[in-house]
Amino acid sequence: MARWETVLDEIVRTRRRALVGYAYLLTGNATEAEDLVQDALFRTFRRGRSATDFQLAESYVRRSILTAYLDDTRRRKRWDGVRHLLDPRPEVHEPTPTEVRLDIVEALGALSPRERACVVLRYFSDLPVRDVAAQLGIGEGTVKRYLSDANTKLAARLGPVRAADDDLTVTNQRGAR
Repeated sequence: MARWETVLDEIVRTRRRALVGYAYLLTGNATEAEDLVQDALFRTFRRGRSATDFQLAESYVRRSILTAYLDDTRRRKRWDGVRHLLDPRPEVHEPTPTEVRLDIVEALGALSPRERACVVLRYFSDLPVRDVAAQLGIGEGTVKRYLSDANTKLAARLGPVRAADDDLTVTNQRGAR
């Protein structure tokens, strides 16, 4: 068995549940989360040669999950903008239940994809703001803005949210606080 196959087997046996949980927090849908994880595993291990270290391979899989989620969200948004041009039938919306138990997944569903990604990376993956910014390829100030907006939306649904200290620290370009 090749080294990459051993790493893949170990990730699936020991980290699959955590990876699906991570994807579920992003998507809010168990089936989509499973699909995201499968796609991420495929993308990470399809060539095999770069995925020979367990921790590095898991970080590749997590990054692939996040990238696929954000790409799919963009694709859906574009499709929603033109779908009505191809299908003249009006959309039928299911009625919402009158009493719905409010939980974290529902509250996360109210966030934009970028806000949701920032919240998941910051609070679920417990990454500092600078690492969230690096993961998403955006500035720290932008991450803080997304987290601030997300915390406001989450607080409206779940009650007050305590922000981590580094979420509130603003740095200028010279590094002074």
